[in-house]
Amino acid sequence: MSKDKITSLSNEKRLFKPIAEFAKQASPNSTKALTLLYKKAKKNPVAFWEEQARALFWNQKWKKGLKWNYPHAQWFVGGKINASVNCLDRHLNSANRNKAALIWEAESGEVQTFTYQQLSTEVNKLANVLENLGVQQGQIVTIYMGMVPEAVIAMLACARIGAAHNVVFGGFSSDALRDRMVDSKSVCLITQDGAFRKGHVVPLKEAANHALEACKTVKSCIVLKRTGSAVVMKPGRDYWWSELMSEASSQNQAKAFDSEHPLFILYTSGSTGKPKGILHTTGGYLTQVAYSSKLVFDLKPSDLYFCTADIGWITGHSYVVYGLLCNAATVLMYEGAPMHPGPDRFWELIDKHKVTIFYTAPTAIRSFMREGDSHIQKYQLSSLRLLGSVGEPINPEAWIWYHNVIGKKRCPIVDTWWQTETGSILISPIPGVIATKPGSATKPLPGIFADVVEKSGKSCKTNQGGLLVITHPWPSMLRGVYGDTKRYVETYWSAFPKKLGFYLAGDGARKDKDGYFWIMGRVDDVVNVAGHRIGTAEVESALVSNSKVAEAAVVGKNDPIKGTALVAFVILKTEFLKLKLSPQSLDSLKKELIDWVGREIGPIAKPDEIRFTEALPKTRSGKIMRRLLREVVAEGAIKGDTSTLEDFSALEKLKQTEED
Repeated sequence: MSKDKITSLSNEKRLFKPIAEFAKQASPNSTKALTLLYKKAKKNPVAFWEEQARALFWNQKWKKGLKWNYPHAQWFVGGKINASVNCLDRHLNSANRNKAALIWEAESGEVQTFTYQQLSTEVNKLANVLENLGVQQGQIVTIYMGMVPEAVIAMLACARIGAAHNVVFGGFSSDALRDRMVDSKSVCLITQDGAFRKGHVVPLKEAANHALEACKTVKSCIVLKRTGSAVVMKPGRDYWWSELMSEASSQNQAKAFDSEHPLFILYTSGSTGKPKGILHTTGGYLTQVAYSSKLVFDLKPSDLYFCTADIGWITGHSYVVYGLLCNAATVLMYEGAPMHPGPDRFWELIDKHKVTIFYTAPTAIRSFMREGDSHIQKYQLSSLRLLGSVGEPINPEAWIWYHNVIGKKRCPIVDTWWQTETGSILISPIPGVIATKPGSATKPLPGIFADVVEKSGKSCKTNQGGLLVITHPWPSMLRGVYGDTKRYVETYWSAFPKKLGFYLAGDGARKDKDGYFWIMGRVDDVVNVAGHRIGTAEVESALVSNSKVAEAAVVGKNDPIKGTALVAFVILKTEFLKLKLSPQSLDSLKKELIDWVGREIGPIAKPDEIRFTEALPKTRSGKIMRRLLREVVAEGAIKGDTSTLEDFSALEKLKQTEED
């Protein structure tokens, strides 16, 4: 077996044709129309993207569609645009003026609605506040907030005045906030006294105060009063949001910025090491998130769209704020956690607000599966017409459960592949036209050119695992790692000869006979077992297909015979956890699961060891931190960076698993 090839063991065969009722109203609604779209994009990719860009409002038209100086791209060169105007102002001269832009529900159940006019007014006021505090275009404003409407207002106000925003997830520690503010040289921080999470108050201002001690560039801090908690305010630096806004004018003349003007920096979660500040610019990013939102979610004027991602992640940026508001959509935002006060919170929200499009992560789907179906059966979910998956590959059994139990077999599922770095969705089914296969993101969107290749750059054969690459620039691509050009080049562009111009996604993948892409997980998670390079995601998927398993994570450890032995951390479904199985029963279950994997995908993939656990270490975006699991199996301890870990008790539970 070549060290350049990844062995794919998945044998998923189920195919779901487009649902006829959905297809009738979809756009595009026929294979012919979609084929034409692909042909136009292939014939002239730059002209194709220029056509999509014309759907936006430009203060000044661009002179050149793409300037490509490998590995640096500039899109719509010479064009002038404002992201805030495209999300708000251009909707105010139509009936959309009084349409709901945001419907926000607090963890307590309080509901607040902002029309496009009302949202525009608040954004204008905050833009004036920022300018009055001395914030200038080109400077960085850090936003450290919970899932509140003011976080969206803050992002759009920054965009309006040309200050790039740096949103830091409200669950991050003061150290993580400090590092991101220092690295980005932020001049202003926008935060809250505290945020509500699972019935408790997260003390954001307290964490911010610690972080600000080391941030000499921050001159002002705006604090939203959300919880009423007592906080320490520093005179001359700290200001209450309400006081500043009450004095601000509701009129703000937006400025036009160069297409390549920085829109935001977003730091990666750090699941594979030190966080990177991913830089995105305005014109290209806005063009592609607007285009992909409309195409992938089949947006209609009457839709109510609910994405469960936090505003602090790229999904929150692209598919809660910019992509949806550019299309004059109505977005539901929820402040709280998915399982609080019970596992039915999302279903309650969907029925209450009549949500039509629901976009969530596989890790959330598996958590709901773990709880059984009883918490769902009391809800109709009849308003839903489209489901989406984001964040990591969704295993087939979770896909089937999502389709059957949540979608009632009538809602297409768009399983989307993209990254913080790509800015927008690159691979996804187009609902109503493309048949879906559980576990496959299907095909690249029109205008996106992707391949699966060997390390030499040669295209892999059908169903041969390899490296996922993008072979042509796209408008929403990252423009660099903030302040670190060398890291940008080394991480994303150095794996292949310059003449190929390939972007390395860092994921393993394969293409089947129909050209469908199957994402096999991070290349970092590929292990060498007896000469076969196996993606651990496929082994995890096989384990989760067992009716007793809720979640699984597989890592490798050194083995003198195989090279690498597979160790599986397994969380059982709630109904089996409650049984309090004896040691003998657990041993029997371990053997059952090992044999199950052997039958599902082959003997070579059998785990050598099964460890039952109650929790897995995850980032706050829900991704399993396999790097920490590798440290547990190799050294019995965690030594790496844990600043992005969601629940530190997970590590203690893993240590107990090790001791058991």
